[in-house]
Amino acid sequence: MKGIAGKRVFISAAAAGIGRTIADHFLQAGAHVRLCDIDEAALSQLKGTHDRLSGVRADVADPAQMESAFHTVARDLGGLDVLVNNAGISGPTANTEDISPLDWQRTIDVNLNGAFYCSRLAIPLLKASGGGSIINIASTAGLHGYPLRAPYAASKWALIGFTKTLAMELGPFGIRVNAVCPGSVEGPRIDGVHAAKAAARGVSVEEIRAAFRQKSSLRTLIAPEDVAATILFLCSDSGARISGQALAVDGHTETMRV
Repeated sequence: MKGIAGKRVFISAAAAGIGRTIADHFLQAGAHVRLCDIDEAALSQLKGTHDRLSGVRADVADPAQMESAFHTVARDLGGLDVLVNNAGISGPTANTEDISPLDWQRTIDVNLNGAFYCSRLAIPLLKASGGGSIINIASTAGLHGYPLRAPYAASKWALIGFTKTLAMELGPFGIRVNAVCPGSVEGPRIDGVHAAKAAARGVSVEEIRAAFRQKSSLRTLIAPEDVAATILFLCSDSGARISGQALAVDGHTETMRV
């Protein structure tokens, strides 16, 4: 994709899952990728797999760890052109009155505060580069209410507000800021959500999985590749005039109630 080759990219939580797919797409397009993750085993498997890929262990919810992670970005990459705030957790599946304050706080810390910690550190590097892109991975849960998932939905709604505010602040510096809002993405995380929903409802996982497909007009879950392709488009020359948007990649969600 035009305009991606040579770009310097930082992606949070990208040693596995959706983040790894995003990293692979950037690498295939010729970018240099630095990622962070808390999964040491997954990080160790990345060593030596690509000469334009490097990783560091860090928890996005810990501002000191993120300071350390970003400290070497300018030195090792020579600057930064793209930040992808991918880190996120599902949080608890329960009615609001049954959610513990600790579970609420951890969801907000990772999904929202983590994006803030990364962004505040990336912005000076992006300004020094003369522009660039920030992509926040939100969710269709940030566009709708989401029963039994209050912390997750709250964090994603807030992330979209954060996106639009950053777009206004950073536009004069040539920095585009957008949110990508995936629907239910195939993989271990959504499998865990299906299992938790099934347990909460007292039904089978297969029934929940079928219900999730029925939520969208296209009657399908989303592939990680769909999300990655959208991100590359937004960061490419083709997305040069797109900022402040919350773009759903969800087959058109009709309802969040399952």
